[in-house]
Amino acid sequence: MRALLIPLVFAGLCQAAQAGAISSAYTDLDSKKDCVTYAQAAEGEGDWAELACSGYRGYPVLIAYDDARESLFYGFPPGGDMTSAWESFSAFNSSGAKIEWRIETTGDKAVPFAVIHRWTVSNPEDEKKSTDVLLVAKVAQMDAREGCTVGLVLATGNPSANDQARKLADEKARSFACGKDKHTVIGNVPPFGRVDN
Repeated sequence: MRALLIPLVFAGLCQAAQAGAISSAYTDLDSKKDCVTYAQAAEGEGDWAELACSGYRGYPVLIAYDDARESLFYGFPPGGDMTSAWESFSAFNSSGAKIEWRIETTGDKAVPFAVIHRWTVSNPEDEKKSTDVLLVAKVAQMDAREGCTVGLVLATGNPSANDQARKLADEKARSFACGKDKHTVIGNVPPFGRVDN
């Protein structure tokens, strides 16, 4: 019996090692300190801008801003251009100053596969009220270049929001097909959409 158990235990350990350990790392996002504006509206063209920001260990964060709304892309965009898709809340919104990166480490290789980022969304009916939402996104890799929103978790009044967002990131982000799979929504989240250009 012991002779059978030893190979089974060893095989289990090998599978766990192959899967990789998952951890979190945090980076700051300050558009004035961490970003470079590479495109913006000329006078009379409205209020829009596109920024490239530092992220996690060479993985950039790209921000498209238009009419008090933001669309963010985490990682390496296809063709170096993030304008192929716009993802944002319908109401005025802004992204938070801290990004949590979910990282899978296998041996000496650490790969960020998802981010969790807090957003604040305004209430069109009451300017004094806003809603916080944790946005879970797939990080685009150098080879695949596929990144998008995987899910949204209501954070306002939800003490389990961080745990729910991490579970969503860890279980769905790596296999999520951007533009095909439907993102998950947990809680009464303000309207959010994707527009493919």
